[in-house]
Amino acid sequence: MPAKLLQPIKLGNFSLANRIVMPPMTRSRATQPGDCANEMMATYYAQRASAGLIVGEGTQISPIAKGYAWTPGIYTPAQVQGWRKVTDAVHQQGGVMFAQLWHVGRVTHPDNIGGEQPISASAIKAENVKVFIDNGTNEPGFVDVVEPRAMTKQDIEAVLAEFKQAALNAIEAGFDGVELHGANGYLVNQFVDSQSNARTDEYGGSLANRLRFLDEVVDALVQAVGKEKIGVRLAPLTTLNGTVDDNPEQTYVAAAKVLNKHGIAYMHIAEADWDDAPVMSLEFKQQLRDAFNGVIIYAGKYDAKRASAAIESGVADMIAFGRPFVANPDLVSRIEHAQPWASHDANTLFGGGEKGLSDYPRFSDTDVYKLKS
Repeated sequence: MPAKLLQPIKLGNFSLANRIVMPPMTRSRATQPGDCANEMMATYYAQRASAGLIVGEGTQISPIAKGYAWTPGIYTPAQVQGWRKVTDAVHQQGGVMFAQLWHVGRVTHPDNIGGEQPISASAIKAENVKVFIDNGTNEPGFVDVVEPRAMTKQDIEAVLAEFKQAALNAIEAGFDGVELHGANGYLVNQFVDSQSNARTDEYGGSLANRLRFLDEVVDALVQAVGKEKIGVRLAPLTTLNGTVDDNPEQTYVAAAKVLNKHGIAYMHIAEADWDDAPVMSLEFKQQLRDAFNGVIIYAGKYDAKRASAAIESGVADMIAFGRPFVANPDLVSRIEHAQPWASHDANTLFGGGEKGLSDYPRFSDTDVYKLKS
């Protein structure tokens, strides 16, 4: 059954061992102060290096790009050195790893960004959205986001330069490429989706204008590191962090065409995965396939059977398994040998130490004995 998942695939200039992706997942364990990746994170990623591709957790490109406490950055020399520990460990295990470049825009709080007011496409607060802060007291926790200020042209130019520099820093840190986080209600998504963008200049109004910022960020990344080292993550039907589009199929097929124009390596689609979430139709997926010539990755509650069927159908080239990779460092082997998957502990997803990060066991002979008994 999993034969399709285990086939090699070419991604940009890379020959990947299989079509299984470990997608970006925030784990909030960066060293403080400084938001630096560390040895603990290196162990965690190296344990999972059998994935055809690892995309690292969302990594902020500047101090005001940060949405949540204890998440890593990639804009200081110390952060670059921290990530080098991770990429070295992954490469020693034969893995391929991209960095996910992240600007949260309005999905933050002044306590996370040095007291600054967040920036966004427009001065529209994300309603009913909370972020995790650590303001130096004994009571870090979740707080409501605040109203952002609309980005000026100067702000846009500055953020484009930050994305470009972050991509260069990622390559210096040993990453094989970069993925732009254009999903889940963060800054790029705030420009794209109609209900979070009320601009009246060339970055708002028409669909072409709302896609302009995405287009310019991708162009900056291409200039920095080359198209073959770039992927973009989009989430057409999610309404996470308050971003909603009035016509997502039209918007995201157009977005796929923008990405195709740049000839980037892959497009990573996050499907809505809550219980009553809208389902992406096969027709919608086929439109995305027709619009984009590169590798297409899908993520969202996949098991091995459903993943294989998606690749077989032709709409997907690779499949990302999020939470399964948390609890199953040897997920590729478990898929290959049809072994059961362990469940993750939700209480240890964010923050803490090795517990719930790098202490999940591989499948073993003991597990086989338990299954038989």
